[in-house]
Amino acid sequence: MAVSCANSNLFAEYIGAQGLGVKFSDVPINSDVEFHFICSFAIDYSVATTPPTPTNGEFGIFWDTENLSPDAVFAIKQDNSNVKVAVSLGGATVNGADVYFSATSVDSWVSNAVSSLTTIIQEYSLDGIDIDYEKFSDENDTDMFTECIGQLITILKANGVILFASIAPFADPPVQSMYQALWQRYSSVIDYVNFQFYGYDDQTTVDQYVEYFDEQVSNYPEGNILASFMTENTNGQISADTGLSACEELKSQDKLFGIFIWSADDSLQEGFTYEIQSQELLAS
Repeated sequence: MAVSCANSNLFAEYIGAQGLGVKFSDVPINSDVEFHFICSFAIDYSVATTPPTPTNGEFGIFWDTENLSPDAVFAIKQDNSNVKVAVSLGGATVNGADVYFSATSVDSWVSNAVSSLTTIIQEYSLDGIDIDYEKFSDENDTDMFTECIGQLITILKANGVILFASIAPFADPPVQSMYQALWQRYSSVIDYVNFQFYGYDDQTTVDQYVEYFDEQVSNYPEGNILASFMTENTNGQISADTGLSACEELKSQDKLFGIFIWSADDSLQEGFTYEIQSQELLAS
């Protein structure tokens, strides 16, 4: 199990989910941080039907492949030795419909997922995967989710397909029960916890944010937990200013392993101010 290392310099950013034309090269990259782009999303759903239907681990690409192509991945990594690129699995919706984790069986889902994701990862020269399922066809079946995801990560690592894996839970009881069960059994193959702290409401203070962070340290013991905030219109959720201030406080308390932002698409119009400040904080 990877033991948490406070005040590391990992910066991660989700990119490509909203089709707003953002490119890897648009995002400022500080050479003194470890920088992970996370392409959003690969989803095991088919949009050939209305509504879209789950495909039992057969993943397809749903990020902006026009701007975030295999050539673009190669170029950004070639130009920046500190950059790695991952893919996030699942997400919240596809074509306006909710995305659910849904598996027919552990063996069939894992077999399909290993095959389809290996093809995508190798085509795009990706380095890791992020698990971001947010809804579940059976909220009581933690074993199915745990074994499917745990075995997927284990096999992809053993096959040399990926270098790292992260999970992206948030403060919702069914979500936490799934991811904490996964953590209990497979934490040894999970490198980072990209906890969605921006899911808390906009009345959250910096001190409360730190309390929430400490709570997740207990929920995911010995995990490398990243602080986070979003740069889109928050609609009642924690603002980017509060999130960044909380990151500064965590750094002062020697608790800040890294930061991730949702998302580069939303930051494009405002000039990536928070990305620049976050990376400067991590590099300092």
